[in-house]
Amino acid sequence: MKKTASLKIYHGYGHTHNLVVYGHVFKFKATTTQNFSTNFFVNMVHLFKLFVVKPYPFAKVRLNFHGQLVHQKTEYDGFFKFEWQAEHKVAAGWHTVKIEALSEFGDEVMAEAEGEIFVPHITQYAFISDIDDTIMVSHSAKLTRRLRELFIKNPRTRRTFPSVQEHYQLLANAHTEAGQPNPFFYVSSSEWNLYDYLLEMFKFNELPEGAFLLNQLKRWKNLFKIGKTGHEGKLLRVMRIINAFPHQLFVFFGDNSQQDPMIYQTIAEKYPLSIAAVYIRNVRPERQAETENFLKKIEQQQIKTCLFTDSEIAIAHSKQIGLII
Repeated sequence: MKKTASLKIYHGYGHTHNLVVYGHVFKFKATTTQNFSTNFFVNMVHLFKLFVVKPYPFAKVRLNFHGQLVHQKTEYDGFFKFEWQAEHKVAAGWHTVKIEALSEFGDEVMAEAEGEIFVPHITQYAFISDIDDTIMVSHSAKLTRRLRELFIKNPRTRRTFPSVQEHYQLLANAHTEAGQPNPFFYVSSSEWNLYDYLLEMFKFNELPEGAFLLNQLKRWKNLFKIGKTGHEGKLLRVMRIINAFPHQLFVFFGDNSQQDPMIYQTIAEKYPLSIAAVYIRNVRPERQAETENFLKKIEQQQIKTCLFTDSEIAIAHSKQIGLII
């Protein structure tokens, strides 16, 4: 195999009748081994490398799932999405998928990689959570402070909110059998460049494993614009998840630093029977009244809501409404 490209596959999700997995094909991608240093310069160089990429536009890609082959092409930014129906029943749990990037002529394999797809049990709850300022302290509303967090800290020194890990683990393991946690989907305006960064942060902080749905890849020259766009895309990504699992009840987590209350209120009006509860972390007290108005509109759809500053309050609410037993 002549390696003239590289492949990155992100955690996918689905069930027998609708499986989804995403990824990128690159012509060039900088080596990004993380040393988990506390040195500002080391962390800055590592972060910069995450954005030193050259996407492979319109490349042919081939998926192999238990012998079932599916073909696709990348978009102009090297991004690909496979969405297909499995030929055989797929059990709940994690499943391996192989993807190859093929040459334009002759189908020579330029790169290959394996990814994973999570299939939840049909009776489980599903949880959709924002990341920045919902799980970890990011100061998303202020670009300079957001960049300072990224540059100065590494995935293992990023600060999560107290008790958020406890809350999410309790939810992951409630109303389900041992070894079959409830599915988590992490939907963020952060770019795909930060995928490995976020995976390490989640693993280090023992947060539930899940599928990430992030924002469009950015190049190094747009590094100082990270996290500034993608709220409309976030709305569409959440709706795609709900459409993929029409028989499950969803619980949303977000914060009021940017647009989560408005996005979740829009979705609640469209899918009132698919949502059990909405949790909003109150990180901007000056927007509390506005946030409460959005939550009142959500409650009109017979959906439980909780505005909280401390995850202990959110845990108590989850126990009160029966999400945690």
